[in-house]
Amino acid sequence: MPTYNKLIRDRIPEIIINNGNTCLTTTLNERGYQAELQKKLKEEVQEYLESVNHGEALEELADIMEVVQALSYVHNADPDKLETVRIGKALKYGGFEDKVFLVDVEDQD
Repeated sequence: MPTYNKLIRDRIPEIIINNGNTCLTTTLNERGYQAELQKKLKEEVQEYLESVNHGEALEELADIMEVVQALSYVHNADPDKLETVRIGKALKYGGFEDKVFLVDVEDQD
């Protein structure tokens, strides 16, 4: 029997049972949940970085968004609040559409 010890999507136990298997799960406390979401974010980013085509990349980006949304709730916000913060930063600093790459800055002392 494989041991996973990782945060999973809510319907995974149901899918496991529907496939004729059994599983053991537990519910995390808030601190554990946040820590596992952070681990999951790293995992999903790594999977995105290892994707080999646009389809895989989009799947992994969707997973990243799901984790980011869950983390927004951990930080007493919701995806709408997160989007408001994102828009505010984009208005103040811009986005990444222009593909600007900073090489260096010379201090004017």
